Amino acid sequence: MSPLSQTSGHGTETKSASALKEWEERQRSQGRHIKHVIQEHAVQYYQKCFLETILRQKPLKPTKDGRHIPLQLENPQPLIDERRGSSYISNTIRTSRYTVYNFVPKQLIFQFTRLSNAYFLAVGIPQTIPGLSTTGNYTTIVPLFFFVFLTIVKEGYDDYKRHRLDKIENANATTVLRPFTSPIASPNTTTTTTTITSNWAWFKSKPQAVTFIDEAGDDDKDSDSDSDSDNDCDYKWARVRWQDVKVGDIVKLGRDEAVPADMVLLYANGENGLAYIDTMDLDGETNLKSRESLRDFKDCATIAGLRSAMAEFVVEDPNPDLYRFDGRVLVNGKTLPLTSNEVIYRGSTIKNTSCVIGLVINTGEECKIRMNANQHPEAKKPALEATANKIVIALVFYVIVLTAGCSVGYVMWRWAVERQVAYIAIATVQLKQIIIGYAIQYNNIVPLSLYVTLEITRIGQMLLLNGDVEMYDEVSDTPARCNTNTILENLGQVSYVFSDKTGTLTDNIMKFRKMSIAGTSWLHEADLKPQISDVKGEKVHLVPSQTLSQTLSPSKTRDTSSVIHEDIEMTPLASPSTNNPFELRRRSSQWRSTGRPDNVQPNLTTSDLLEFIRLRPASPFARRAKDYILSLALCHTCLPEIQDGQLEYQSSSPDELALVQAARELGYVVTHRSSQSVTLHINSEGGKESVETYRILDVIEFSSKRKRMSIIVRYPDGRICLICKGADSAIMPRLKLAQLAKEKATEVRQSADVEREMARRSEQLDVRNSFGGRPSFTLRRSFAGTRDSLDPNQLAQRPMLDRSRSVDPLWSRSSVERSRPSLNVRTTSLDVAKTLSRKASLSPLPPAHKFGFLDDPSVMDEAAIFGRCFKHLDEFATEGLRTLLVARKFMPEAEYKVWKEVYDKATTSLINRQDMIEDAGEQIEQTLELVGATAIEDKLQRGVPETIDKLRRANIKIWMLTGDKRETAINIAHSARICRPASDIFILDASKGSLEKQIGEVMENLQSGATIHSVVVIDGQTLAAVEKSSSLSALFFTLIPNVDSVICCRASPAQKAAIVKAIRQRVPSALTLAIGDGANDLAMISASHVGVGISGKEGLQAARVADYAIAQFRFLQRLLLVHGRWNYVRTGKFILATFWKEMFFYLPTAMYQRYNGYTGTSLYESWSLTVLNVLFTSLCVLCMGIFEQDLAADTLLAVPELYVHGQRNRELNFTRFLLWMTGAVIQGMLLWVLIWLGYGLLGHPRDDGLFAFGDLAFSIGILWTNWKLFIHETHYKTAIVIASFGITVSGWWAWQAFLSGVYSQQPSPYAGRGSFVNTFGRDPLWWCLLFGVLFVLGCTDLLFKFAKRHLILCGLWKWPLWGSGSGSGSEREGNGDEAENCENWDRQLWQELEQDSAIRAQLSRILQEEENMDKDKDKDEDGERGRTGDTSEVGKLEAV
Repeated sequence: MSPLSQTSGHGTETKSASALKEWEERQRSQGRHIKHVIQEHAVQYYQKCFLETILRQKPLKPTKDGRHIPLQLENPQPLIDERRGSSYISNTIRTSRYTVYNFVPKQLIFQFTRLSNAYFLAVGIPQTIPGLSTTGNYTTIVPLFFFVFLTIVKEGYDDYKRHRLDKIENANATTVLRPFTSPIASPNTTTTTTTITSNWAWFKSKPQAVTFIDEAGDDDKDSDSDSDSDNDCDYKWARVRWQDVKVGDIVKLGRDEAVPADMVLLYANGENGLAYIDTMDLDGETNLKSRESLRDFKDCATIAGLRSAMAEFVVEDPNPDLYRFDGRVLVNGKTLPLTSNEVIYRGSTIKNTSCVIGLVINTGEECKIRMNANQHPEAKKPALEATANKIVIALVFYVIVLTAGCSVGYVMWRWAVERQVAYIAIATVQLKQIIIGYAIQYNNIVPLSLYVTLEITRIGQMLLLNGDVEMYDEVSDTPARCNTNTILENLGQVSYVFSDKTGTLTDNIMKFRKMSIAGTSWLHEADLKPQISDVKGEKVHLVPSQTLSQTLSPSKTRDTSSVIHEDIEMTPLASPSTNNPFELRRRSSQWRSTGRPDNVQPNLTTSDLLEFIRLRPASPFARRAKDYILSLALCHTCLPEIQDGQLEYQSSSPDELALVQAARELGYVVTHRSSQSVTLHINSEGGKESVETYRILDVIEFSSKRKRMSIIVRYPDGRICLICKGADSAIMPRLKLAQLAKEKATEVRQSADVEREMARRSEQLDVRNSFGGRPSFTLRRSFAGTRDSLDPNQLAQRPMLDRSRSVDPLWSRSSVERSRPSLNVRTTSLDVAKTLSRKASLSPLPPAHKFGFLDDPSVMDEAAIFGRCFKHLDEFATEGLRTLLVARKFMPEAEYKVWKEVYDKATTSLINRQDMIEDAGEQIEQTLELVGATAIEDKLQRGVPETIDKLRRANIKIWMLTGDKRETAINIAHSARICRPASDIFILDASKGSLEKQIGEVMENLQSGATIHSVVVIDGQTLAAVEKSSSLSALFFTLIPNVDSVICCRASPAQKAAIVKAIRQRVPSALTLAIGDGANDLAMISASHVGVGISGKEGLQAARVADYAIAQFRFLQRLLLVHGRWNYVRTGKFILATFWKEMFFYLPTAMYQRYNGYTGTSLYESWSLTVLNVLFTSLCVLCMGIFEQDLAADTLLAVPELYVHGQRNRELNFTRFLLWMTGAVIQGMLLWVLIWLGYGLLGHPRDDGLFAFGDLAFSIGILWTNWKLFIHETHYKTAIVIASFGITVSGWWAWQAFLSGVYSQQPSPYAGRGSFVNTFGRDPLWWCLLFGVLFVLGCTDLLFKFAKRHLILCGLWKWPLWGSGSGSGSEREGNGDEAENCENWDRQLWQELEQDSAIRAQLSRILQEEENMDKDKDKDEDGERGRTGDTSEVGKLEAV
C-alpha cells in the first residue's frame, strides 16, 4: 500500500471516529434532555397535586405594589403580610434539614426509596405469612426495621447538632426599640428586665426576654445623640434575641455588630450620615461598603426624633438579588426613591461607625442571604450506592434464577420420584409455596447486614478522620471534623472542587510587597523581619507608634465622605525576554511568590532604599523615591486612630491600608487625616523627624468605570499637586508621554507573543498522562531483566508562558513568563534530588558597588523607565500580586481654579451627577508624570498553591466562585496556581458583545488542540444573562465541562449554587466538592455532592452546614488524597467482600438441594446460620472497612495521580463485582465437590449425619472467609487485624463446643448434642478434609495472584479483556516505547514498590522537605528555600 493510501485511510478512520464520537455525544445529550424534561414534569406534578392540593402549600402571589411598612411607633396594630394575610414570618432561621413534624415521614421515604431496603421490605412482608417461610416469620422484617431505626436515629442526631447551632444564632442579642412596660429593676443597675408573652390566650408562646438599657449606662460613648434628649418614658432601647426581631422594628447597632435582619438605614453617626459595612459573609467582597441615610431622617438619632417621624416605606417583595433594590418612602408629603445604597442586609457587619439605626423590612428566611441559601437541602447519598444498587439488582436477578431453578428442580423431582413413593406422594407442596419458600431462603444472598455493618464501618472511618493529627491546626486549636459520615467514600471520587476565595484561599491580609521606581524593582520585607535594620553598625529606626500618639491632635475630625473601593488591579502585560543588564538579582529572599516560587527576587529591598536615601538624599533617584513614598502617604482615605496606645488605621479597602502601612514603614507616617488636611511625620535624613501638613483640596473617588482614584493637595510650599493611582489601563493613556508608553507596551507584547508561541509548540510535544497532564514519572519495562526499572523523563528546559486571552475583541491582554523551570511544570526526573542542594546567599556588597546601577543614565531616561516598569508590572502580576500605577502632576493656581468651578458644578448637579463628576475628573487627569508602580500581596493561606497543584495533578478541576472583582479574582488565581503560567484565559463579558460569539470562539480554541490549560472567567452579570437564555445556557454549560478551570466573579450565593447544580446535571458521572467559610457559601456547599467548611478564623457559619469541617484549605489535600482514597477503597472492598462471602456460603446449600428432593432443607444448622454475620464473618469485613490502607499516606501525597483510582471507579464496578462473584462461585463449587467426594462418596466417616457434613462445610467456609479477607485481601495488617483474626477463629471452635453442650437431644437432622466432642470431632477424615480443602482453596487464590503479578510485570495484565478496567474509557494507551503513566499502574505494583526501603525513604523525605518549606515560609527565615520547586515531588524519586 502506498503512503498516500495509508494517509487517506488514516484520515477516513479519524473522521469515522470523530463522527461516532459526535453521534454518541448527541445521544447522551438527548438522554439528558429527556431525563430533565421528565424531572421537570414530575416536580410540577408533585407541586400541583401534592403540595398545593393536599398540603395546601400554594406559592405566594406577589403584592400589588410592594410591602408597606410604616415608621410609626404609636401604631399598636401588628403588621400584616399582604401575600399571606397574616403576620410577617419570624426572624428565626433554620439550616437543619428536618423539623420535629417532618423528620419521621421524610426519613421513612428516604430510607425505603433505597433499593436494598425496598427489596428486604418486599421479601419481609410475605415472610410474615404463616406457612410460607422455612427460616422463620420475622427473621427479615424485624432486623430490617431495627437497622432502619438505627440509621434514622443517626441521621436525626446529625441534624440535631445543626439545630443546636441554629438555636445559638437565633439567640444572638441585638438592640431594638420597645415599649417600656412592667420593668423589674435593681436600684444599683442600669438595666431593667421584663418579659413579653403572646397576645393569644390559647397559644402560649415562650416569653420573650427583654432587657431595657438605661441610656446613662450605654457604652456607646461615640454616639452623637444627646443622652438627655433621648430619655423617653414610653419607649426604651432593649436587648432582645434575633429570633424576636419583627418587620417594622427599629434596630440600633454599634461598631462590629452583626446585622440581624434586612433593614433600611435611618441614621448613622458617620460624617454626612454614612455607615460602613463589611459584606464578606454576604457576597465575599473584602472592601468595606458605604451606606447613606436619607437627609429627611436626620432627626432619627433620638427616640423623640423617631416618634415624631411619620413615614411609610414601600419596598419590593423578598427576592435573592443582592445587587439591586427597588423601593420608595413617603415622608413629609414627598416621595423619595430607595436603592441598595440605603439598605443593609443580614449577613453584614457594621464597621468604622459607632451608631447605626435602621427599620427592619425583611426577616428570617425572607432575608436576602437566606433567599440565596439552599434552604433545607435533602440528605446526601454516597455515589457508590448507585453501583451497589446495580449489584443488588444483579443479585436479585440471581436469586430469582436460583429460586426458579430450584422450583423447577422440585417439579422434576416430584414427577420422577415423589409420585412413585407412596409415603410422600400425599405430601405434595403447592408450587407457589415452593417458589416463595426458596425466595425467602435465598434472600440472604443480598445480605441484610450489609447496610448496618456499613454504617459501623463509616463510624470507624469517621473516628479515624477526626483523630488525624495531620489535619489538626495548632494556631486555631481546630481538628478536622466529620458532620456527615454517610458519604465518606465520596471523598475519594471528587472530580470538581468549587472554592470560595476570601477566607478560604486567602487570609484577607494585604501586604505591600514590591515597588518599581525609575525602572528599578525593590522588594518590601519590612513585615517579615524586625523593623530595625543594622547597616554597618548604624541603625535606621522607623517612627514608633508610642511617640506618634503624643503628637496626635485630640480634636481631629474624621472624613469618610470619600472612600475608594479599590479594585484597581491589572491583567498581566507581556514582559520582554531580556533582563535588565545592570539590575542585580539574588537567589535568597525571605519572601517567595506563591504563583512563581522559582522566580528570582530583586537583590535590593526597601531597607537598602532607605539606606541610599540616607546616604545620598540629593541624588535624582533619591528625590524620585521620596516622591513615590509621599504619593503613597497622601493618595488614600484611611483614618488614623489611637487604640490602646498604638496608632491604627481604619480603611474601607485593605489595599489602601497596605499602601499606608508601607509608607509608614518607609518613614512617612500618617498621623492625622480629616476632610481638609493630612498630617505626616517624616523620618528625615540624619534621624530627624519633621511634621508636614498637606491641605486636601478635592478627592475624585474611585468607580468601576474610572478604575482610578485621584486626590488634589496643596503642598506646604503652596504648590498644587494631583496624585492619581489606578489600573495601568487607566493611567497609561493619561501620561504626558502616552504615545511613548504605548510604543513600549507594544514592543513588550510583540516579544511576548513570539515566546508564547514557541513555548506552546514545545509543550505540545511533551508526554501527557491519561487525563492530559504531565506525568509524575513513567514506567519502562525491560523484558531482558528480572525487574522493572523506573526511567525518568528528563526535565524539559522550555519556557512556560502565561497566555491570557480575552474573547472580547476590544480588550486583549497577554503575559509571558521567562524561560526558566517552573514549579507549576512537574518534571519527571527521578534522580536529580541530590543536585538540588541549597545555595548560599550572595555576600553583601559595599554601598558604592551595591548602588552603582542607580548612577546609570537610563535611570532618568523615560523610554527605559517605561519599558522596565511595564516589565515589572508583568512580573508582579504573574506572581499573583495586585498592581497599581501611581502618577502625579503639578498644576498652576489658575488652571486649578478653572477646573474647580467645573467640578463644583458637577458635584451639586441634580441630573447625571456621577457622569458629570467623571467627566470633570477626565478633564484634570491628563498629562500625568509616572511616579512608579506598586504590588500588593493578598496573602494566601499556608499551603494553598501546593494543595491546588496536587489536586490538579490528581485530575481534579479547581474552580473559584467568588463575589469579588474580576481583576482581584484573576490575580488570586495566579498566585494560587489555579491559573498556570501557560494558561489561556478566556474572559466572557456580556457588556463586550455577543455572548454566543464569545463562547463559540472559546470552543474553537479548545477544539483546535492548541490550548494546554484553559481558564474561563465570567462575572455574575454575564452569568445572569446566560441563565435567562435557554440557548446560551445550553451552549455555556456544554463549554465549561471541557475547560480546566472556571473563575466566576461577582457571583451571588444563588449563582454559585446554580453552577454546582449545572455541573451535576451536565456531568452526572463527576462528583463535586464545594469549600467555603462564610454564610455566602452555604448554598453551594449544600448543592454539591460533598461540602467542606473552613472552621478556622471565620467561625462556624459554613462548618456547621458542611459535611466536613477543616481549619485550613491545605488540609484538603490530605482529606481527599489520603482519607478519600482510603475510605473509597475500604468501602468498595467491604461491599465486595460482603457479597462474596454470602455467595460463597450459600452456593453449597443450593447445590445440596439436589440431594434432598428440593425440599428447601438447609445444609447448615440454623443457630450457626443465625449468628454467621454477627459473630464469625463480621470482624473480617469490619476491619477491612475501617483500617485498610492499600497504599501508604506518603505515597498517595507524593503521587497525586493515584487519586484517579476512585474517579474511574476501579475499586467497585460491575466488572470487578463479576470477578469476585466468579471467584466465589468457583471456590464454593470446589468446596462442595471436594467435601462431597471426600466425606460423602469416597470416605468412611464416623458420623455420616447431616449435622457433621454441614458443619464441615460451615467450618471450611468460616476459616477460608476469614483467612482470605484477613490475610490475603487486607494489605495493612495491624495488630488489630491479626487479633481479630485470632478471636474469630478461636471463637468458632468455642461455638462448636458450645453447640455440642447445649443442643437438645431429640430427633432432628441436626444432631448437634455432643457431636463435635464425641463423634466427628475425633474423626481424622473430618480434620483432613478440613485442612485439605483449605489448602486447595488457598492454592487457587495464590495461583491467581501469582499469575496476575507476572502478567503485570510483563505489561500483559488488562481486565476486562475487552477494554480498560477503569470503567471510564478515558485512559490513553501508552506511547510507542511502551511507557505507561503511573496512574495506570496496578495497585499490586505500587504495593511492591513501597516495600523498597529506598523508595519509601525518598517519598518520606520529599514530603518532609515540603513541610519544612511551608514552615520556613511561615517563620520568614532567610536563605534559599531549597530550590525544590524546579521538580515535582515524585520527580525527585530515585530509581532503585
